[in-house]
Amino acid sequence: MSTEGNEKFTNKYHPDFVPGTINFMLDKVDANNLQNMDKGSRLKITEKGIVLHPQPSDSPNDPLNWGRWTKLYQFILLCFITGFTAATSNDAGAIQDSMNEIYNISYDSMNTGAGVLFASIGLCTFILGPTSSLYGRKLTYVICIVLGLIGAIWFGYAKSTSDTIWSQLFVGASEGCAEATVQLSISDMYFAHQLSGSLTVYILATSIGTYLGPLIAGFIVEYASFRWVGWSAAIISGGLILVMAFTQYETQFDRSKYYGKLDSSSIPRDSNKRLSNDDEKKKQDNNASEELMSSSSFNSNRSNNSNAVVDPEAHAGVYGTGTEEVRISFWKRIQLITPSSNLQGTGFRQYFKLLFLMLRVFWFPPVLLSGILWGLQDAFLTFYLTTEDNQYYDPPFSYSDTGVALMNIPCVIGAIIGCVYAGLFSDQVVLRIAKSRGGIHEAEDYLWMLITILIVNPIGLMVFAVGTDREWDWRITYTVGLGFIGFSFGCAGDIAMSYLMSSYPEMILEGMIGVSLINNGIGCIFTFACSPWLDAMGNTNTYAVLSALQVAACLMIIPYMKYGKKMRLWTKDYYIRYIEARDGVSSGINKL
Repeated sequence: MSTEGNEKFTNKYHPDFVPGTINFMLDKVDANNLQNMDKGSRLKITEKGIVLHPQPSDSPNDPLNWGRWTKLYQFILLCFITGFTAATSNDAGAIQDSMNEIYNISYDSMNTGAGVLFASIGLCTFILGPTSSLYGRKLTYVICIVLGLIGAIWFGYAKSTSDTIWSQLFVGASEGCAEATVQLSISDMYFAHQLSGSLTVYILATSIGTYLGPLIAGFIVEYASFRWVGWSAAIISGGLILVMAFTQYETQFDRSKYYGKLDSSSIPRDSNKRLSNDDEKKKQDNNASEELMSSSSFNSNRSNNSNAVVDPEAHAGVYGTGTEEVRISFWKRIQLITPSSNLQGTGFRQYFKLLFLMLRVFWFPPVLLSGILWGLQDAFLTFYLTTEDNQYYDPPFSYSDTGVALMNIPCVIGAIIGCVYAGLFSDQVVLRIAKSRGGIHEAEDYLWMLITILIVNPIGLMVFAVGTDREWDWRITYTVGLGFIGFSFGCAGDIAMSYLMSSYPEMILEGMIGVSLINNGIGCIFTFACSPWLDAMGNTNTYAVLSALQVAACLMIIPYMKYGKKMRLWTKDYYIRYIEARDGVSSGINKL
């Protein structure tokens, strides 16, 4: 495939462009030729011939160009935020017995608090969505951790039912940044072919936080005081805010200003339209030529290559290619607010227009599938944690706080294995599938990995339920049951997010906000239904229904595997107009 032929994968205005279909690899001839060209060539690739998506500018301020250690530190900080907020959002169950015995707060009230927590996560992710787009990613992180600090302090001083419920509202809000903004920051720093591995570590951080949170909280309750669950979270939150304030870099970067922003008028949207005369054909040829120039991502206005198409204004954008740009100062890199390039005034009106616009993400089918796959894992988490809290403290098990907390270890081990499977192994599978198509990658390639969950998750759910009812040996009930459930938790999240981010790479924040609303909506509903359902049907029958839901969700991939590319093609025009409206809210909002 020629480098010019790659335009249909890198330029969303090309007639043959399909969101989520990209060319990972050039053939050997094209790769060798491109390596020998100077910086007038249009395409940037790795030494192995992997095409870089997105195409980076030459600016040292572009997060894609940051040094390895800078990226690594920022990535570790993002993962810590993710794991910590996941932990604090799942540690309330460890103090339920203490709150019930000392303050007579019912378990139903604490389940209500868990439902409020899920609703808070989804709503905070949605409400703060425009903040990341208009004022930078860092502000969103700081707001969420401050809200978490308030929730942790309130949780530490809780003495009544209202304290328990309202504190969870703030604790849940703290996880809002980890539901969408973290993924956006990761995509700011890493290329498409690196995203799967990065997401694996992100999901691993989520999984470890989710399972270690209750484990650590159990030890705190056992050996210190239940109040220290909240106070320790408050101390860590305060320290994290200071670390973020002085070391976290802003990842927002308008790359289009360095190599020219594409204009929808540069090429016809209808790829099936036939030209009726020579004049129209000539006009199309001219438009195509202009499109090729305006979409260049690696042109230098200093190029000496006579074969390269060079138009400094179209290619270089507002700031040239960024080659001569100086690294911004440290204080500017860590500033709290970084206004977007399209911010108008204070951005107040834009904020609410973007908020309304983000609701349109539910028109994109991959958002629905990803939200259901991830949401069911949160629902299952609620059920087996409720089963542990309601039954394992009492005879015949009679576990202590530490004993119940240790039940999370198989989940952690399973989640780690699941993340490795969905990350490292899926990378190899996806690349092999792409190579079989000549380097062409389709977003649905990730869905093949869900076949394992179709088998493993129902087995885990049923072994845990039946093992609990029949008092099986812990090596079966926990190791197989909870281990398999943990595997599915880590695996499903990784695959769901990889699929969605691959499907609509310029709509990551909005897509993840949609997933968060679906995911936490499911979690909230199942939290309120959990205890009555278990009381009415018992463990075995309830978990049998949950297993059936998991099977049904996995079988949903069949139409997506068959018609997924057509779905993405059908939503192409809407996807483009969505991006145009988002990036130029005042002019584009009425186009949808």
